[in-house]
Amino acid sequence: MPDRLWEPDFERLLDAIHCRQPDRVPFLELGIDQQVIEAVMAAPYPAAGITSDDGRRYRIEFQRRMGYDYVRAHPGFYFPTRRLLSTADTAVAEQNRGERTWRDEHVGPIAGWVDLEAYPWPEVTEGAFADIERLGEMMPGGMRCNTSFAGVWEYTVLLLGYEPLCYLLADDPELVRAVADGVGEAQLRFYDALCAHEAMGSCMIADDLGFKTHTMVAPEVLREIFLPWLGRIVDCIHSHGKVALLHSCGMWEPIMEDLIAIGFDAFHSFEDVIEPVEQFKRRYGDRVGTLGGVDVHVLASGTEATVREYTARVIEECKPGGGWALGSGNTVANYIPAANYLAMLDEGRRLGVY
Repeated sequence: MPDRLWEPDFERLLDAIHCRQPDRVPFLELGIDQQVIEAVMAAPYPAAGITSDDGRRYRIEFQRRMGYDYVRAHPGFYFPTRRLLSTADTAVAEQNRGERTWRDEHVGPIAGWVDLEAYPWPEVTEGAFADIERLGEMMPGGMRCNTSFAGVWEYTVLLLGYEPLCYLLADDPELVRAVADGVGEAQLRFYDALCAHEAMGSCMIADDLGFKTHTMVAPEVLREIFLPWLGRIVDCIHSHGKVALLHSCGMWEPIMEDLIAIGFDAFHSFEDVIEPVEQFKRRYGDRVGTLGGVDVHVLASGTEATVREYTARVIEECKPGGGWALGSGNTVANYIPAANYLAMLDEGRRLGVY
């Protein structure tokens, strides 16, 4: 197998995103937990942290060694939100991080108009992009940066709380709209500055718009309040010559045509009980790129042999014609055995060359 196939080449990933056939199936993830990375590398992250130069070298080497054509950048741009809830982590000892956290759906920092007026919206500063600038100087020539950042819906939920948001849609929908507008305006400024950096290659917007059987709120609400902002952000990303990817968990079907019309270049997050990735590619793969899709349940609970068999089947069905990148259906969480993650990639190397 030619060595060039395993040298970083972001054009390979762009081919898949744009429904073209690259030289081999590229690999892509929304995220890979630190514990899995450290298990694979057999070494901890440098003590100076992931955004130190030593941390950047570690991240670049991991991505290069695994066969990725990009490195995930970490911009310094955050919306202040409330604390997360937590419980004990149940992952295997060697990949256990002590506790697991999740958002509190019952409350957010904005409960009314007074809170909204006092809310400290984040500012876009040049220092926010220090990680991208240094990665651009340190990465191999064929690599580019990818980012993953919560979308307008996600941050509106974080600021209001999911339960209060649902009540407010009936009691005070203008407050929901005002919070979404504040998030959208701040994010539009952020993406405009982010995509001006030459090292940037792609932006993945993480907006979990659905759950197992439907969208998180009525499709009409998403179309009226949230999707227009996604459209403006996608237009901004495209205006800089970058690609816009959507990660969204759950059921997309009621708004899928809306999301395609907005202009997203490729879609990510698949779960077999909702829609297997191969089914999605058959339905939409001539219009948008398809990313990932190896079911997290299989990765987390299957044997290495099961993962190999499953991944080989997905490759067989999704590889023809290009337009697909191999990866998990969501993220490589710390409860996924490192051996299973490596088995998935190994099948990609074995079967993914065109």
